[in-house]
Amino acid sequence: MSKHIIITGTSRGIGFELVKLFAEAGHKVLALSRNEKPIQALKISGVSCFSFNLNDNLAYKKVSDFIKAEWGHVDVLINNAGALLNKPFLDTTLSDFEYVYKTNVYGVSELIKTVLPYLSKGSHVVNISSMGGVQGSMKFAGLSAYSSSKAAVITLTELLAEEYKDNNIAFNVLALGAVQTEMLEEAFPGYKAPTTALEMASYILNFALRGHKFYNGKLLQVSNSTP
Repeated sequence: MSKHIIITGTSRGIGFELVKLFAEAGHKVLALSRNEKPIQALKISGVSCFSFNLNDNLAYKKVSDFIKAEWGHVDVLINNAGALLNKPFLDTTLSDFEYVYKTNVYGVSELIKTVLPYLSKGSHVVNISSMGGVQGSMKFAGLSAYSSSKAAVITLTELLAEEYKDNNIAFNVLALGAVQTEMLEEAFPGYKAPTTALEMASYILNFALRGHKFYNGKLLQVSNSTP
């Protein structure tokens, strides 16, 4: 049965692969990214896209207007977009922290708030976090803004799962280990991750469609290394 799927951060990496995988499986996708051109160039039936900036307060109305006009409801929301900053703590400015948190926390919160009225019973919100945001996991110098913002996403997910459990809407969060994406290469030039964007996208697709039957308010660590 075809589902209505919203995915953020779709111009490259995991989000880009997710759009293709969901479309190939016969689902309808709204792909949101500041740069919509990579998805537009695919010209895939059932995929809609427009430029969307999580830091633009006016952009959220475009999403609600689209849902009302085209779909009526949403089955899955995947908050995949993120900002990764690798900078020594003393060099990380207030503006740096604001930018990372606006994208990774405030943007996630606002998009969930925007989509909530259209989430059908049995729907699933999947937030993408990082192993760097998991208490007790290995931490890396230079990621003070990024990892702390990803920790905030984990707690936000747990709170929303509790608040909306009676609405039959599931909220879960995936803490990803290193994935070979353009964003990772920009932050850590030359580092080679053990997992490709397509491999991780395949996992996330299956979890988004089926994970809510088994989990709600849960953090799943998707990493092949410990801690």
